[in-house]
Amino acid sequence: MAGRWIDRWEPEDDTFWRETGRRVARRNLFLSVFCEHVGFSIWSLWSVMVLFMGPAYGVDPAGKFFLISVATLVGALVRIPYTFAVARFGGRNWSVFSALLLLVPAGAAWFAMEPGTSYGTFLLVAALAGVGGGNFASSMTNINAFFPLREKGWALGLNAGGGNIGVPVVQLVGLLVIATAGATHPRVVLAVYLPLIALAGLAAALGMDNLAPVRNDTGAVGEALREGHTWIMAFLYIGTFGSFIGYSFAFGLVLQTQFGRTPLQAASLTFIGPLLGSLIRPVGGRLADRHGGARITLANFAAMAAATCVVLYASAQKSLPVFLAGFIALFALGGLGNGSTFKMIPGIFQAKGLARGLDPQAAAAYGRRLSGAAMGLVGAIGALGGLAINLVFRQSFQTTGTGTAAYAAFLACYAACFTVTWAVYIRRPVEAAVPATAPPAPVKV
Repeated sequence: MAGRWIDRWEPEDDTFWRETGRRVARRNLFLSVFCEHVGFSIWSLWSVMVLFMGPAYGVDPAGKFFLISVATLVGALVRIPYTFAVARFGGRNWSVFSALLLLVPAGAAWFAMEPGTSYGTFLLVAALAGVGGGNFASSMTNINAFFPLREKGWALGLNAGGGNIGVPVVQLVGLLVIATAGATHPRVVLAVYLPLIALAGLAAALGMDNLAPVRNDTGAVGEALREGHTWIMAFLYIGTFGSFIGYSFAFGLVLQTQFGRTPLQAASLTFIGPLLGSLIRPVGGRLADRHGGARITLANFAAMAAATCVVLYASAQKSLPVFLAGFIALFALGGLGNGSTFKMIPGIFQAKGLARGLDPQAAAAYGRRLSGAAMGLVGAIGALGGLAINLVFRQSFQTTGTGTAAYAAFLACYAACFTVTWAVYIRRPVEAAVPATAPPAPVKV
């Protein structure tokens, strides 16, 4: 394993997995979670920084929504090259680089966060924070290659959930700073994260591995782009992850703008939803492992629509307690759906491999090859859903002064996601015909 490169990796081989694979995969998973966690914290940094931007900064609510929208957009776009960087440079090597790269947006925010800084500078610094969003794509692609299909739902859910927790953690740090040092000391938040970034890079360098069998495969990318299921899953991921990240970035501003909460009051509530959504994501993956991702995802979109109805009612009635209950439910359901939708991706491609007449081992390799390419595309487009949510909020508050119109739009989106899930994966599931000579190998999509 010179230079931390592993030449042989066969997770579907039970003997290999039991004797060698599981231990190595779990070590890489643990360190991947840490690196991705810090990346998510930096990506969502501006959901906290805007709470420190009082009247002296001269930025109105619409301007603040646009700042976090810029961070969301860049985070979505960089996910595509980050996905393919793992195979080009190695999972360990890219984890080290992408972790240390976070020093740039954190350092830039340190210098920018003071009254008198131009709005254009704030836009540039917020855009730099978007690189933290790319860490998700490379991390998920890397961990997807380490685990066998039967454990992917749990592993991917744990990896993503541990990373997603970076959102509420940075918001909790912001809350503690506002509660103790006051809303005029944003640099204290950055003083916490600068050493954590360095530690993440060091941990990845010392403990992670590169998988030599994982190589850039432009054919896989092209095939994933031509596959209709890639785009269908991207649409569904807009509904789950787009909701999670969009609401996470916007929630504090919504509480301040629509319900008149102070920065401390908003910060004391902002972290709860993202925390629940992050913690429950592995549960969504585990449920999908057992019952099939499509069934869990379908039920989840129905529940998200119901929770949105509660939020819509509370917004019209100006009831903060009901509003909070509905929104926290949306966060939790978004996290659950994140786990179930991502589990569907490798299952769909393995099922298609079996349908093409491949034996179970070859179908598993085919599924890993295509799903690795598809995950980056799905993750990038899903993150664009977060951008859409922030822009819809911005337009709603600019036009009507409330978020009621935005919630109605979100309800329509969940109804569409429910319909697509039912029509494509429940009513007419992906074929997974196994050749008669092969042993049974059911694939739950």
